Amino acid sequence: MNCNTHLFKVVVVSDTILAGGGVDISGEKAVEILREKGFCVSGKEVVGNSYRDILRVLRSSQERVIVFLGGTGPSPRDLTVDVVESTAWRCLPGFGELFRYLTYQKIGVRAVLTRTTLCIMHDGKIVVVLPGSPDATSLGLDILIQVIDHIIEEVDRFEGPHRK
Repeated sequence: MNCNTHLFKVVVVSDTILAGGGVDISGEKAVEILREKGFCVSGKEVVGNSYRDILRVLRSSQERVIVFLGGTGPSPRDLTVDVVESTAWRCLPGFGELFRYLTYQKIGVRAVLTRTTLCIMHDGKIVVVLPGSPDATSLGLDILIQVIDHIIEEVDRFEGPHRK
């Protein structure tokens, strides 16, 4: 496979899909978008809305970028953002702000209901949490793809000038 150096993993957070009660459209779409843009994707995993399952993925994944789909809303079952933020080194609020702004332009004020985020873990992994809908997946990945090279450059640069 000829792809960019960044290895991605897609993780769908859904009790329904995990139990076989639904069809995963967004996870498949995410893998397809990333591969079409030339990124390496190790695969897709489905986990439940469980603190333990989400944390296990964060700790055990070897990929540089993890894209979680689901768990961004206000429901008590929406845990993904909470787990990621509680274990992150640093979060970049501009990612979620831009996502909500662009979503607002499409669907209106319901855009405020998402807690979409991008965080950097202590080990340098980049973790993005997007809503589980296909449209949100496309929009979030479009934003991510435009900035991922620069984010990784910054995370890896302890000293020295910015790359030109």
